Amino acid sequence: MRFLRIEQMSLWCRRLRVLTIKELLQLSRDLALVFVIVYAFTVDIYIAGSGVSLQLNHAAVVVMDGDHSRASRELIYRFRPPYFRLDGEVPDASTGICLLDQGKAMALLDIPPDFQRRLEEGRSVAVQMQIDTSNAVLGTLAAGYAGQIVGKYSMEAALARTGLTEESLDTLPRIEDRHRVWYNPNQNDAWFIAIAELMTVITILSIVLPAAATVREKERGTIEQLVVSPLTPTQILLPKVLSMMLVILAGTAVSIFLILDLVFAVPFKGSLPLFFAVTILYVFSTAGIGLVAATLTRNLAQVGMLTILILAPIILLSGIWTPPETMPTVLRQAMFLSPLYYYVEMGYAILLKGAGLKILWDSLLGLSLLGSLLFGLGVWRFKRQFK
Repeated sequence: MRFLRIEQMSLWCRRLRVLTIKELLQLSRDLALVFVIVYAFTVDIYIAGSGVSLQLNHAAVVVMDGDHSRASRELIYRFRPPYFRLDGEVPDASTGICLLDQGKAMALLDIPPDFQRRLEEGRSVAVQMQIDTSNAVLGTLAAGYAGQIVGKYSMEAALARTGLTEESLDTLPRIEDRHRVWYNPNQNDAWFIAIAELMTVITILSIVLPAAATVREKERGTIEQLVVSPLTPTQILLPKVLSMMLVILAGTAVSIFLILDLVFAVPFKGSLPLFFAVTILYVFSTAGIGLVAATLTRNLAQVGMLTILILAPIILLSGIWTPPETMPTVLRQAMFLSPLYYYVEMGYAILLKGAGLKILWDSLLGLSLLGSLLFGLGVWRFKRQFK
């Protein structure tokens, strides 16, 4: 009896190995899909990391100086690189607004008349800053930096009027609000965006590739031959998922060592084997979604359309672009239904923070439970369509 079980186990493993090789061979013959995979793990991640910036860099500022005094010139001079650059003076507000509308300037600094006299008299004076916020992120940063510049100038002007200096304040008790960035201290957007794009690519391919492999059998009419063969539904589906998982892991390794490490110099503080282990679990989890999509479609075009509908809520509810803290309560609760949410939490924590299983056990447990449900649903749907 024991020998029979060993023989059955050996036969099962042999079938798994042969079918996995068969899936890899079929994938290698699909040159268009191979090109998409190579492009996604290399060029796409490079473009995302180098082409998208969330940092304010040399934003063009035009000035309408109604005072032309020493104080106004001092304030204008403070809007300098790396955050701002001065692009000259405009004669009136309508000209400045026209430059904002045309995208030739990002901000219009309006200094009122009698600016210096009011400061010397100790009276309040308002400075207006009109900002182009068509890019909401950069516009918010510009408003924040401008507020800091004007606020610091205002404090220095008040101190000068009272005969004090910043050095003299060191002898007085005061509260300072100092922020220190522990992870990504230089706030390099390429680190964050490149890793985010990698996890997005893994999500897309882990859904599309198993679905495409299954639907391809339908298009070629070979799925019925597999069903009537001495193979269980699990033995038919598992090689498809396993082969695509190997392809995704290879692409992930290329992205990490070739793009993230060599090009963007991302400092990997955590365990890469742990990250690959989490990636394996995540690929199996999202592959179940691809198997469900394959049972609902008849060709690759339908798979692509259905995948778009599935991916949209998964990505939007993952927190990869929108912080969970800014979402409404209902959407924050719905995030737990997105497998990418758990992967993002663990991916950033492992790669940038060096976190281990003691910290990530709850996210790992959530992904395991959700992944088991999704993969089981995919196998169940595959069995049901042939009954």
